[in-house]
Amino acid sequence: MRVTLARSAGFCYGVRRAVELSEMAASQGRSCVMLGPVIHNQEEIQRLEALGITLAEGLERIPEGAAVILRSHGEGKAVFDALAARRVEIIDTTCPNVSRIHKIVRQAQEEGRQVIIVGAVGHPEVGAIAGWCREPLIFQDGEALEDYFRTHPEEAEKPITMVSQTTSTQEAWKKTVENAKKLCTNIKIFDTICNATCARQSEAQQLAAQNDAVIVVGGRESANTRRLYELCKALCPNTVWIENSDELDPAQFEKGANVAITAGASTPVWIIKEVYDKMSDENMMEIEESFAELLEKSIKTLHTGEKVTGVVTAITPTEIYVDLGTKHAGYIPVAELTDDPTAKVEDLVKVGQEIEVFVVRVNDAEGVVTLSKKKLDSVKSWDDVEKACEDKSVVEGIVTEENKGGVVVSIKGVRVFIPASQTGIPRDTPMTELLKKKVQLRITEVNRARRRVVGSIRAVAAAARAEKAAEVWNAIEEGKRYHGTVKSLTSYGAFVDIGGVDGMVHISELSWSRIKHPSEVVNPGDEVDVYVISFDPEKKKISLGMKDKSQDPWAVFTEKYHVGDTATVKVVKLMTFGAFAEVVPGVDGLIHISQMADHRVEKPGDVLSEGQEVEVKITDIDYDKKKVSLSIRALLEPSEPVADLQEEDAVVASADGETVEVAPELAEETADE
Repeated sequence: MRVTLARSAGFCYGVRRAVELSEMAASQGRSCVMLGPVIHNQEEIQRLEALGITLAEGLERIPEGAAVILRSHGEGKAVFDALAARRVEIIDTTCPNVSRIHKIVRQAQEEGRQVIIVGAVGHPEVGAIAGWCREPLIFQDGEALEDYFRTHPEEAEKPITMVSQTTSTQEAWKKTVENAKKLCTNIKIFDTICNATCARQSEAQQLAAQNDAVIVVGGRESANTRRLYELCKALCPNTVWIENSDELDPAQFEKGANVAITAGASTPVWIIKEVYDKMSDENMMEIEESFAELLEKSIKTLHTGEKVTGVVTAITPTEIYVDLGTKHAGYIPVAELTDDPTAKVEDLVKVGQEIEVFVVRVNDAEGVVTLSKKKLDSVKSWDDVEKACEDKSVVEGIVTEENKGGVVVSIKGVRVFIPASQTGIPRDTPMTELLKKKVQLRITEVNRARRRVVGSIRAVAAAARAEKAAEVWNAIEEGKRYHGTVKSLTSYGAFVDIGGVDGMVHISELSWSRIKHPSEVVNPGDEVDVYVISFDPEKKKISLGMKDKSQDPWAVFTEKYHVGDTATVKVVKLMTFGAFAEVVPGVDGLIHISQMADHRVEKPGDVLSEGQEVEVKITDIDYDKKKVSLSIRALLEPSEPVADLQEEDAVVASADGETVEVAPELAEETADE
């Protein structure tokens, strides 16, 4: 016969802690009284009584001057208040997992939320939880919860907080959660099933599926032992439940059968050993070694700063529970899981996953250990950071805060300072723009002793830009088109980044229309399509154009207008000898001062202003030089004769208050300017 002992059999850390605290109190010679059984195992209670600890079933039976041991299932607030009023010494052995539930329901009550407890009505743990809130609703399972809210729909509208008895099964809890989410509109759900319970039940089911028979050892009052029996019985019909070795008959199992032994959380090691010994005397040494191993593991002392390995047993919105295989309950606050604010917990850890963590704080009094994955990653990351500095390699991190003179980037927990000059953002841009963004950088300085690391985002950006610039210069040619981004503006044009290289679009190349400033067409950050007009690789200068050549304004003008036509034009510039007016976008015509009115005009500003729209007649079109002559006078009835001026005559213009003669060709040159 092969006998297999479950590694999780026996005391969980909560029960072991309760027994150890009771034994410690008894060893100090103090008069101790248990207010109800400390754990659900009659034989273990009798052993504690033999050590001098008496059992009291009610507050009235506690003698004066005795130290009161509160059981691992916990007690309600009323009991604590009553004992405090009597000034009785309290030895609280409440399981840390149960104490956490007390805090959750107490806070829920303070927030005015209705508390729902999923568990066995009448169970001492459920009664203790109920004692920390007013009028909680207690449901055995999801069906009971559903029946209640179907008949009390108004209750489902209330804000609700739901917790579970620690020894409930995951299957029952999952069904209850599904029903609660379906029926309740404002509910907070806390998965408070003990991780040790989950691990014990999972292992028991696995053994039941793999063996011919299963022996479940534990007290009849123990709810978690009963569930172990039910789970094993469902998978292995030949499952027996015994309290001790006296109830065991090895003959009931066939020779050569494979038998598994598991035990509830309240079953002491010595009872399990007696059962195993009775099953197979020849394997006694093996069982003794197994128990020695289990005991050594369970009493292992943890220290702050130590690296430990455990198994993830449960994940909640606020923390991750880790089974360390010791008497301590380990948990990782979500804030200690990673330094990446965008990461999701479910993407980083899974139930059943083995995880290496860093011990942050050990609380032996409460039996809990605070763990950190982030700090362990940080310790490991220092080597990576130093190597990255030596290799000048690119690393990635998250900008976590703005610091004096720069920002801080977290690289797997290592804080890297980036001076403002190395952030790579424009001076007028607030550094808060980088917060919570993932960036690439180079490590420029590492001082492990002072825990100082300096990096540069700009160096990576500059290297990437230089690489792109080389690609642009290798492939550039006149007429080639690029999709770029406007970087900055000047009075004479716009600089456009075409992929690592900035090119200049002169103001005259931004639009066919006459504009006074580039901002009339583009703004920094705009994405634009441009083409190369010319380039100089030696001077690293590129001249770009943005005007659509397919929309040549001169072609548009000559197709629409001819000599003798009238048009509505817009005055765009006044000169001493006349005014330029836009006929179509990109084509201006000259209204000579002699053609502005049917009388003599001293200066153009007397009759016209920039932006004014006027009716004109097209008097001449020079197709070779692309010049247009316009006249307002030609559309007016002359009030007095005005001498006609021929092209060879001088043009009279006013400059600095004096009358001067300007040759027509000079007027044309001035117009070109």
